[in-house]
Amino acid sequence: MTRHETIIDLFSDTKSLPTPKMRQAMMEAVVGDEQADEDPTILKLCDKVATLLGQDAAVFMPSGTMCNQVAIAVHCRPGDEVVCDRTAHILNAEGGGPAATSGVTTYPIDGEHGVFDRMALRRAIRPESRYTPTSRLVVIEQTSNLGGGTIWPSDTIRGVVEEARNAGLSLHMDGARLLNAQVATGIDAKEYARLFDSVWIDLSKGLGAPVGAVLAGSFDFVQRAWRVKQRLGGAMRQAGFLAAAGIYALDHHVDRLAEDHENAQLLATGLAKIDGISIPLSHVQTNIIFMDVSGTGISSTEFVAGMKSRGVLFGDFGSAGVRAVTYINCTRRDIERVLQIVTDFVKDFQKLS
Repeated sequence: MTRHETIIDLFSDTKSLPTPKMRQAMMEAVVGDEQADEDPTILKLCDKVATLLGQDAAVFMPSGTMCNQVAIAVHCRPGDEVVCDRTAHILNAEGGGPAATSGVTTYPIDGEHGVFDRMALRRAIRPESRYTPTSRLVVIEQTSNLGGGTIWPSDTIRGVVEEARNAGLSLHMDGARLLNAQVATGIDAKEYARLFDSVWIDLSKGLGAPVGAVLAGSFDFVQRAWRVKQRLGGAMRQAGFLAAAGIYALDHHVDRLAEDHENAQLLATGLAKIDGISIPLSHVQTNIIFMDVSGTGISSTEFVAGMKSRGVLFGDFGSAGVRAVTYINCTRRDIERVLQIVTDFVKDFQKLS
């Protein structure tokens, strides 16, 4: 259960809650002034993440969105262009941040489930011209959220990186769920991350921490990122309480992400057996499921509303379908209960139609 005993919340892994032991670690944290680099727990977390990602240094941020926006501001100048997939978080869920915060435009690529290849990138990179924006930065999202939790294959990443380097572009990885990819593939996060100029991981999704993300890169990049963080009001004071949750999560909650993937497979397989619900099971690679419920005769909005009335929260993504996300507070028992509730709801709806 997530919020209380009658609700199973599958809207997002951002709904994850800190465990009792994580709360204890937060209570016992040694803290200082984060803004002045005097919080030892913050510094420990940043060193830990830099090592995890194979980067020189790291900086703690209030959110993953701030990580992305700070990285864009560091890598780009006003008038530059960022190349990303059409489903990318920076394009769809950050309030127009690239334009508003950094004065840059975005060039969306129509990838497959959030993943594009080197040839698609080659076509997107603009030739030098005084009339067009300057292609400056390539962003990939590992795993792809709106792509359905898709894992970028290593070979595809290397091809995109090589293409970007040949064109003189910088590279940023939105690694909100990078550790999901690590657990699913067995490939260390640093093997993905070391190819990029900047990369971050989220602490408040599947890892279960209440707040925060950590952005990593070279020493020079992090120094410039700190300046932008300060400008945006992201600097904090005794934030070690939050960092302690992140350290605990990295020490204890990474391997258990496999449970979320197993639960997602169980949920997707069960839902796909319900008449009228369509899920390409091969696309369910981590903890995110997108399903098409139109075959039931129920719209996505009606489905989500009906489920909410029965104690299950899904996400309504309109034409993209209905989304479910598994995470630390969702148990196998919860999944089994959801499958029964959805089955009964669809049958009841169709009887009345």
